[in-house]
Amino acid sequence: MPPIRRAILSVWDKTGLVEFGRGLCGLGIELISTGGTAGTLRDAGLNVTDVASITGLADTLGGRVKTLHPAIFGAVLARRDEPGDIETLDDLGSAPIDLVVTNLYPFEAAASRGAELAELIETIDIGGPSLIRAAAKNWRWVSVVVSPHRYSDVLTALQDHEGDVPEPLRRQLAVEAFERTAQYDSLIATTLGDRLGGKPDEGTAETRWPRRLSLHANLRRSLRYGENPHQAGAIYDLCPPGLTGVADADPDSTPGALQADAVLGEERLSFNNMLDLEAAINLARDLRGAGHDTDAENAVATVIKHGQPCGAAVAPALSAAFQRAWDGDPMAAYGSVVALTRPLDLETAKLLSEAGRFVEALCAPGFEPAARAWLEEKASYRKRLRLLELPALAAPPDQPRKPALEARTLGSGLLLQQRDEETADAGTWTKATSRAPSSQEAADLVLAEAACKHTRSNAIVLFREGALVGACGGSVSRVEAVRHAVAKAGDRARGAALASDAFFPFADGVEAALEAGVSAFVQPGGSKRDSEAVAAADQAGATMVLTGTRHFRH
Repeated sequence: MPPIRRAILSVWDKTGLVEFGRGLCGLGIELISTGGTAGTLRDAGLNVTDVASITGLADTLGGRVKTLHPAIFGAVLARRDEPGDIETLDDLGSAPIDLVVTNLYPFEAAASRGAELAELIETIDIGGPSLIRAAAKNWRWVSVVVSPHRYSDVLTALQDHEGDVPEPLRRQLAVEAFERTAQYDSLIATTLGDRLGGKPDEGTAETRWPRRLSLHANLRRSLRYGENPHQAGAIYDLCPPGLTGVADADPDSTPGALQADAVLGEERLSFNNMLDLEAAINLARDLRGAGHDTDAENAVATVIKHGQPCGAAVAPALSAAFQRAWDGDPMAAYGSVVALTRPLDLETAKLLSEAGRFVEALCAPGFEPAARAWLEEKASYRKRLRLLELPALAAPPDQPRKPALEARTLGSGLLLQQRDEETADAGTWTKATSRAPSSQEAADLVLAEAACKHTRSNAIVLFREGALVGACGGSVSRVEAVRHAVAKAGDRARGAALASDAFFPFADGVEAALEAGVSAFVQPGGSKRDSEAVAAADQAGATMVLTGTRHFRH
């Protein structure tokens, strides 16, 4: 293929533009440009041919029409092995354009900040997507660049291949170009579908969801494996246009496992590791903001195994929080994932590396040098433990959280819901029994209710003096879940606070907990037999409060 001789540049984002333009000029490539892009290049001392000198037409309609002309699009779309195409270009007084460099008007930015409809309309790019698609369609002869991140790759290729872009790179660039226009058009369709009345009638339950949902996802990285070693797995950054997406796609949403940086150990985690990390992080964040322990001086430690909390605690010292969280269920904690809301210190690192303890991954806001050095010296831990850093874990507990979405596949369909961001507010709870909770019971009830939200239903969680002492999630029977949770707690169930993610359909679950010594209950209420559950607690001298909010997690 002959070397690139002419390039058209028309960009909104001018990052790296001048350096890229200099590199192209240094290779003897003619630069064709429009408006502000041409001005930026000229200000840098580069020679630029105006599009108008090729089309014979100045920008029209206030800049809405610049490149839309046969002399430009013919130069991009002409097939170099079709004599008729080249003759047509000659008739138009044009010549082939071999490189198209364009990025698009910032519709995404305007949509995300809620711009008025008139501004949104003016940020819909017309010529840019058309040029991109034309160049990508003609990838056999034309290279297309839609992101400044590719400038260095293209310059290197041109320098290494005598002014040509090799075919494998042209193919990649074409795919990226089609992906970009698809993403851009999807966002426009979804956003304007909302603004121009594309949703169902206002006042219906469907008004918050677009009628058509276009999804765009970028591969972040592959995983070591999926749920099992024989299953492959990968992570994609997914953002449904027009809806709140994950943190990378939406910088205002709350960071989670995807944003944690590996600082020690195998970087490629498994599918299950990532799910457990997200669960540990979310639980730690909720517990830090719950009840009397909202003081930023207190530390939170959470222990997750197979997506379920098996330990959690709040304490003034990080080491105490970790030890008490581990003691929640030491057997289950082996091979778990841990999250901390304070940088890992040496004392906690020593507890972590004690004989008989094994943690798959630990996520913290940071790592004190002495703690990291201690773990690196432990040969077995250096090989098996993964340390991940997430500064957001140290964020103030009352920091606002933008609602995020959760998605699951269902056969060929997709289930979408807002994440359960409802936080415990004891001030709205209703005292159902004669006795009100003591101050310690009240504090433990708030923590238990917060942890219950992160436990699969039917969920029962017991807290005592700021630490999780028993839990059961995923049971098909609520009374069996109670029995399992109090059995895990053993003697620690005496005087503990119990949270249930949904109402007690019968009094038997409350009675099983009372037999074990549980003294305080928090549940949503709403059962036809609420009075029986309340009466059982009253008769035993226990206390029960009703939240009115269910927290099923399937």
